[in-house]
Amino acid sequence: MHNDGNVVPLRKAATEHSDDSPLARMPLILLQVRDSVAQQLGHGLQQLFENADDTLFEMADRARNDVDQNIFFEAMRDLRLKRKSIERVFFEQFFDSFIRLTQDKNSKTPSVLAVDVAGCSPDDLERTVAVEAMVGKVLNRDGYALDQLTARLSMLVGRKLIAGHNPMGPAMICEYFVQAAQTLGVVIQVKLVILKLFERYVLSDVDLLYSQVNQLLMSNGILPGLKPAPARPVSDPATAGVRSKSVDAHPAVSVPLDSSVQAVFAALQTLLSHVRGSVAPTLEASAPAQPISTRDLLRMLSHLQQYVPEPAIQDDFDLRNQLEQLLTRVSVKTGTSRVVAVADEDVINLIAMLFDCILDDRNLPDSLKAQIARLQIPMLKVAVLDKSFFSRSSHPARRLLNEIADAAKGWGESDDDARDSLYVRIDQVVQRLLSDFVDDPAIFSELLADFLAFTSDERRRSELLEQRTRDAEEGRAKTELARQRIRLAVNRALLGKVLPQRVVTFVQEAWAQVLLLTFLKHSDQSAEWHADVHTMEQLIWSVQRHDEPDANVRLLALVPSLLKSLRDGLSASAFDPFATSEFFSDLETLHLQLFERADQPLTLVRAADAAMVEVREDVVLQNAEAAEALARLPTDDAGLQQVDQLVPGNWVEIEEDQENTLRCKLTAIIDATGKYIFVNRTGLKVLERSRTELAHDFQRGAVRVLADTLLFDRALESVIGNLRRLDHGK
Repeated sequence: MHNDGNVVPLRKAATEHSDDSPLARMPLILLQVRDSVAQQLGHGLQQLFENADDTLFEMADRARNDVDQNIFFEAMRDLRLKRKSIERVFFEQFFDSFIRLTQDKNSKTPSVLAVDVAGCSPDDLERTVAVEAMVGKVLNRDGYALDQLTARLSMLVGRKLIAGHNPMGPAMICEYFVQAAQTLGVVIQVKLVILKLFERYVLSDVDLLYSQVNQLLMSNGILPGLKPAPARPVSDPATAGVRSKSVDAHPAVSVPLDSSVQAVFAALQTLLSHVRGSVAPTLEASAPAQPISTRDLLRMLSHLQQYVPEPAIQDDFDLRNQLEQLLTRVSVKTGTSRVVAVADEDVINLIAMLFDCILDDRNLPDSLKAQIARLQIPMLKVAVLDKSFFSRSSHPARRLLNEIADAAKGWGESDDDARDSLYVRIDQVVQRLLSDFVDDPAIFSELLADFLAFTSDERRRSELLEQRTRDAEEGRAKTELARQRIRLAVNRALLGKVLPQRVVTFVQEAWAQVLLLTFLKHSDQSAEWHADVHTMEQLIWSVQRHDEPDANVRLLALVPSLLKSLRDGLSASAFDPFATSEFFSDLETLHLQLFERADQPLTLVRAADAAMVEVREDVVLQNAEAAEALARLPTDDAGLQQVDQLVPGNWVEIEEDQENTLRCKLTAIIDATGKYIFVNRTGLKVLERSRTELAHDFQRGAVRVLADTLLFDRALESVIGNLRRLDHGK
């Protein structure tokens, strides 16, 4: 399948086999050795690449943050793209090393271990140490067999070789791979992971390689008297679990079950026994029914997969009914009643019931249920192939379904399908599975990695907007709290006093802004706040008539510092200079009148500001929000208790009116104002509610909290519950 490195252009092949080519001078037995070793190394590389996705995906799953997770996802993508190139370069170097055996006897092959430690980078040093450890393990374990192989090669090529220059030695094999993998744009952490996989799937079996090559050379009369190397014990932990995978180059259709997976599936089969017989040909059987093989079932499902309707087409695609029709055709054609094997039928029934629950799930938006429904056959096929689909929550196919559902949780009814990037990506995933998935479950790991990379980017953008929304709301709440505090301070200073209208207006409009800036910068516990409040109180005192005999003396002493404090405050708040000058002119007039005629009422030049007013009502500051008009609720109210259970991150569905609902996420609870802030899936604010407003919404059933459990897990739990009730009923 992946043998690009073994394909040689015809012109090049003809040249190499000419009388003057290096291959023509190479002994035939050496060519046989080279090709045999290349085949085994190729098999090991194939296992490496097939398992790299799962290994890197698991590491991404355990990553501590999005940055580390993206590193592993990008490594998966890079490795898939460069796989053929790595294999090709690996085998080019391997073949060249055999050609060098028959060329210059003094030539030396550079080794990956020959590194200038003083001049290499930390990453290169770390890689070198890892390779040295790998080579050391092989030499300690299989050094005897390698020495015999090197001795036989020396005799074959007519010159003395050392183990380090043996083309099949661990140092050289590692050198081929390190050089071939240089194009990978991954961090050293990932490179070390890939080297570990290379050790596991390639180097772990070199004892078999050495044994086979030594046997081949012995049978051709090359140092047959050397004592064979002892066989490695089967229980050797270095190869436990690896050799069993490499026994057969052609994998079975389905994945073998381990004991835990078998136990889970057996328990499910016990529950499913009551619904068997739902997938059977619609004709009378004249002879005992013959089960079709799992491979034939997969072929039938692949056939049906091509006829899954588009999401825009309203068509009830009943999978079990479609299978019945196909079985009927096969039975009529063969003259034998054909049925689905018991285990396969149990999987079909279980998947069908799971998708019935999934499509009835209220947490899944109706607009995306049609897309999810199209995944039924691919999910059925992967479940037939691998029963751990039901027991392993980290199974790539299962995770893909859960990730799609989770990403779609915030999908709104008004979202534009054709233009929305999430809908387009989900559609691409579904189309890829329907068109490309035959019997290789690895496609789910690939699609899952790509989808997680996409949703990770989407999530980062939405989290950035959410943070901006929270910052804006917290700033707004702080401003509102400041206005409430200023309102109390202003009313405390003004209420019950008879003052010039001009001064009352100044305090309400101009000095309130000074207090607002001071509150936001320093809080209401600061010395600056108390100083500004004291300045306001002094201003109010300075424009009132006082009976105390020393009032004029006190006013005379107060005015210079009062005017300075007023000017400094207005300047800091960028108050209109013209209005400032006008006010100070009026204030000077008022103060002069207090000094000159204590028995005359205070008047101003402008008639509009001449009136004296008694402040009897609370001042409502400009831009201050009105208090909530809803009736207060008792502390033990059920609606309030539901509100108090909400935490940031919860998704809810809120009924705006009888026809429209809104899906949004609680992003912040502002303690200062008691406001609950909701955003859509892009992070933009879409709703604001107080605690009491939300409680009333809960009371009338207008709010529903969306489940935060995984879609597949909810569906499986529901199906098992239904099957148990059916079992007890019988």
